[in-house]
Amino acid sequence: MSDASRLLVAAVGPDGTVAPGSAGAMVPWWSFGKTLLATCVLRLVEDGRVELDAPPPMPGDFLACREEGPVQAGPRHPWTVRQLLQHTGGVGDYGPLPAYHAAVAAGGPAWPDANLYRLVCPTDLVFAPGAGWRYSNVGYLLLRQLVESLLDCDLGDAVARMVLRPLGLRDCRVAVTPADLANLSLAAPTGYDPGWVFHGLVIGPVDQAALALHRLWHGDLLSPGTRAAMASAITVGGPLPGRPWMKPGYGLGVMMGTMEEAGADGTDPLEVLGHSAGGPGSSGAVYTAAAGLPATAAVFTAGTDEAPAEFAALRAIRRLQSTGQLAT
Repeated sequence: MSDASRLLVAAVGPDGTVAPGSAGAMVPWWSFGKTLLATCVLRLVEDGRVELDAPPPMPGDFLACREEGPVQAGPRHPWTVRQLLQHTGGVGDYGPLPAYHAAVAAGGPAWPDANLYRLVCPTDLVFAPGAGWRYSNVGYLLLRQLVESLLDCDLGDAVARMVLRPLGLRDCRVAVTPADLANLSLAAPTGYDPGWVFHGLVIGPVDQAALALHRLWHGDLLSPGTRAAMASAITVGGPLPGRPWMKPGYGLGVMMGTMEEAGADGTDPLEVLGHSAGGPGSSGAVYTAAAGLPATAAVFTAGTDEAPAEFAALRAIRRLQSTGQLAT
C-alpha cells in the first residue's frame, strides 16, 4: 500500500472510549489546531477577558503593515472576535502569496509575524467586516497573538493549559522547531519550519485528535451556551465536487454542515462538526456527529487532498453509530 493511500484512522464511540483498532501514530494536526485555538478564545470569553462581539484588545504593536514602522493599535479595530473566529472579518490570507510558497519551498525559517503583516495587512480589508466570508489564516494569527497576550505565555503553554490538559490529553503539543516534526508518521518536508503555520501547529497521536474533539464537543469544558455559539454556522457554499460536503458551513473555529457519500444507498446525510486539515505532505479530517449518537473520527493521510480523509471520517462515524465498531 502506498503512503498516499494509507489512511490512519481513529475513532471514539458513543461511550467515550477509543475504538479498538484506532491509530495512535503521531501526525501534524494542521488546521484542526484552529478548533483548539478557538476553544482557548472562547474560554477567555467565558472568563470575561474577551467580548465575543467587540473588537479584541490586541497588544499595542501587533501590526507592522507599513514601512514607516508598527501601526499602534488603538482601543478598537475593524473586526470583532466572532468575525475573526468565523472568517467574516474581511482579513486577507497568505495562501495566495507566491512569495509565501516560494519561501516555504526554499526550506528557510518562517518569517517574523511583522514581516507577514507587511504583505497581508489585517486592516487592508478584502470586504467590510461581516459582509462576506473568506478563510483567513492571518485572522487566526491575530487570535493566537490575542491569546498569548492575555495569558502572558506562548501558544504551546496556552493550548496545554486551556484545552489539552483539561481534556486529559498529554501527548499533544505545539511544534516549535523542525526537530519537533522529525519523527512523525506523516512527515513534513525535511527541515520544514512549523512556524510557517502562523496560527500554530499542534502535533499529536491520531486517536488523541479524535478524543480532543469528542471531549470538547460532548463534554463540559465549554458551557452549553458557548458550544451553541461555536455551532452558529454560516453557509459558505453548495456541494463541493469530489468531497462529501453537501452543505458546508463554518462556525467559530469549526467546519460543519451536511456530509453525504455518493452512491451510499439508504443512508441519510450526516450533520458533522470539526475541521479538515492540510499542509505540506499530509492532510486530515477530524469530525464528530452533530446529531444522533455521539461518535467522532480522526483520519490522516499522506498527500494534500483532504477528500479521502473526509470520506473515511464520514464512514467511520456511520459505522460507530450503527455497530459501535470502527472496522467493518
